Amino acid sequence: MFNAKKNRFVAATVAAVVLASSAPASFAATASGTLTISASVVAACTVVGSAIAFGAYTQSVVNQSGTITVLCTNGTAYNVGLDAGTGTGSTVGNRKMSAAGGGTLNYALYRDAARTSNWGSTIGTDTATGTGSGLTQTLTVYGQIAAAQTPLAGAYSDTVTVTLTY
Repeated sequence: MFNAKKNRFVAATVAAVVLASSAPASFAATASGTLTISASVVAACTVVGSAIAFGAYTQSVVNQSGTITVLCTNGTAYNVGLDAGTGTGSTVGNRKMSAAGGGTLNYALYRDAARTSNWGSTIGTDTATGTGSGLTQTLTVYGQIAAAQTPLAGAYSDTVTVTLTY
């Protein structure tokens, strides 16, 4: 009887080993799928203009400059235009500062340091162009008050609107 128990024990052990070795391993199979990733980058721009302070005018040419800071999404093409300003009778070719007493003082704004390229508001004609880099870009506005004007005494000012088109 001892041999029969021993034989059953050996048979049970062999059966357990066979079952264990023939069973599939845990987590041995794999499956795969995909994860779709997307984003959109919207073209966007901002613009900020500085002041241009000419100082005292004494019938001599006065040159001064200011800046326009542009921030556009990388790769975004843009145009920067300047309107005629708020002075009565102003045009982009002949801007006018006004004084409280009714006087005017003519001035011009240019895109180049030589002051030969008028800065206006017609895209493709007299605006500044650029392409955004994702970083701030600074454009210089070159201003000039021509000589030999005879304005009334007073404090003169004007407001010019900067328009960024992209």
